[in-house]
Amino acid sequence: MSVSVVTFFNPKAGIGKTSLLYHTAWMLAELGHSVLVVDLDPQATLTTRLVDEDTLEDLWTQETDRARTVAQAVEPVLKGGELREADFVRVADYLALLPGDVALAAFEDALAQAWPQCLGDGDLLRPFQAMTAFWHMAQSAATRADAELILFDVGPNLGAINRAALVATDHVVVFLAGDLFSIQALRTLGAALTGWRSDWTKRTANYKNPRMALPSGAMVPAGYVVQQHEVRLTRPVRVHTRWRDRVPAEYRTCGLAKTEFTGYVEGDPECLAIMKHYRSLVAMAQEAGLPMFALRAADGALGAHGRAVQAAYSDFKELVEHLLARIGDHL
Repeated sequence: MSVSVVTFFNPKAGIGKTSLLYHTAWMLAELGHSVLVVDLDPQATLTTRLVDEDTLEDLWTQETDRARTVAQAVEPVLKGGELREADFVRVADYLALLPGDVALAAFEDALAQAWPQCLGDGDLLRPFQAMTAFWHMAQSAATRADAELILFDVGPNLGAINRAALVATDHVVVFLAGDLFSIQALRTLGAALTGWRSDWTKRTANYKNPRMALPSGAMVPAGYVVQQHEVRLTRPVRVHTRWRDRVPAEYRTCGLAKTEFTGYVEGDPECLAIMKHYRSLVAMAQEAGLPMFALRAADGALGAHGRAVQAAYSDFKELVEHLLARIGDHL
């Protein structure tokens, strides 16, 4: 039985999706759930948050017989060879990482070519090995790390790398800024998930006698997370509220939910959380190398900062509980 994969996706760069996944992973570990995070964003931001610079330099520059990043693991497959077993980094007792790599961006074209080849009438082994490389890599590492859940971090685009990641995905968490861009991007994302799900079903049906296990490509939306508005003198709160209030309806119109709901984000069962910015804690947490909710007085979390740390803990615990409730039957 495979380990469930949850992919965190946002349609717009720079709104904190990787930070959301980072804190979600740490909270899962805090609550005793063993989790493997896989950095499939070529920018590798998640990896830089979870390992120090010396470790990162070693991962990216030291050549060994074993794969130490996702790019090193899948490179042979995308060049016609065999998948390499990827070493994971043990970040904490219940938290492991398959490190990202900027070199992953070089495989966009290979994955784009493999997609139509899966519908061919010849030997389909190679194109399916390429399209399922992320899934096999993650499943192998999850077994060795004794993980009960896999979290994928991906870039903010609908390119070939992300399509291969979504093919390997059971559940999708969407992170939104609650603005016009997010509303428009929801429509694009909804169409993409519907299309990829259908197209993957056609491809697996075309592979009559597969010589490997294949992911289902379910890509079931697990819900969305909305970024709380940032107070700006030049941008009234009501502008943010105007677009945020449209999210529940758009989420359903785009085919991302089958439930009926006519209210606002705050009462939407598809909304996993409305997350604060916690801007005063971000720099402190990055300096300490800890999630915001784990900051201590020794890290400067005193007074108002200490209360913000407690609030962050409650917020992320609630998010994780909602997420687990949505995907619990698949763990």
